Amino acid sequence: MTETINIPEIPNLIHYAIPFFILTLIIEIIVTSKNQMKAYTFKDAAASITMGLGNVFIGLLAKAMVFGILTFVYLNFRIFTIPFVWWGWILVLFADDLCYYWFHRISHENRFFWASHVVHHSSRRYNLSTALRQTWSGSFMSFVFWLPMAVLGFHPIMILAQMSISLLYQYWIHTELIKKLPSWFEAVFNTPSHHRVHHATNPQYLDRNHAGILIIWDKMFGTFEPEVEKPVYGLVKNIDTYNPVKIAFLEWYLMFKDVVSSKTSFGNKLLYLIKPPGWKHDGTGMVSSDLRKEWIKNKKASAGQ
Repeated sequence: MTETINIPEIPNLIHYAIPFFILTLIIEIIVTSKNQMKAYTFKDAAASITMGLGNVFIGLLAKAMVFGILTFVYLNFRIFTIPFVWWGWILVLFADDLCYYWFHRISHENRFFWASHVVHHSSRRYNLSTALRQTWSGSFMSFVFWLPMAVLGFHPIMILAQMSISLLYQYWIHTELIKKLPSWFEAVFNTPSHHRVHHATNPQYLDRNHAGILIIWDKMFGTFEPEVEKPVYGLVKNIDTYNPVKIAFLEWYLMFKDVVSSKTSFGNKLLYLIKPPGWKHDGTGMVSSDLRKEWIKNKKASAGQ
């Protein structure tokens, strides 16, 4: 590749946003307390914030690795060269958001990726501190979903910048203070209402609304669910711990324990890494789609009475 490209200096947006995170957390705590909303508990919020700080520090190493890999792919395999111009940033927004949708969706449908993503869903509260409850291991794997962008010709700096913008956008939607936004906004963008559905354990809400910034992907690929019933947050089987190390690695331990200890064929053992959370080789497990089907069946039965 002989094309040259002007590369602007882009600051680490997440680091600059930390004071904003702190300020908005304080405001939400004050407002929810005055309205007698039980949105926060000290232990839960402390665990979430600790997970977030750990993610930032570990992310320094992970981003260096990811930047190196993206750069290698970009320099050797890119098809086009997309410049740092206005239309390039529009393209990168849509491309990144589509990559994020599939990363997020597969992180719910594949236990190997779920083992790191489960961290973000482990809180039984839904507030701005929940947005900070981030993985300590996922950054070393999730980048594979963004490799096609480097092949298409998006510069690694542009990719990482848009990934940070997406993460910052998703911060504010982790709240119960905002109910519904104007219908045109709800139709196109991810909102607190849409994302509350994503964090809920209600059967009809499981594995729905995987959007990052744009909710259009869920509507296009059949994973959209509107918020109707009050969400119940957490996991189908909650882990009941505030220990950050357990939160970060418990599902990894349980997953590999199933692989090693299950008395079945080698092929079935590998399926514990590939199949959705809840899958069991002997048919005794229930995955999200099973729980949803059961809910639909019960709902039809109730309607028929």
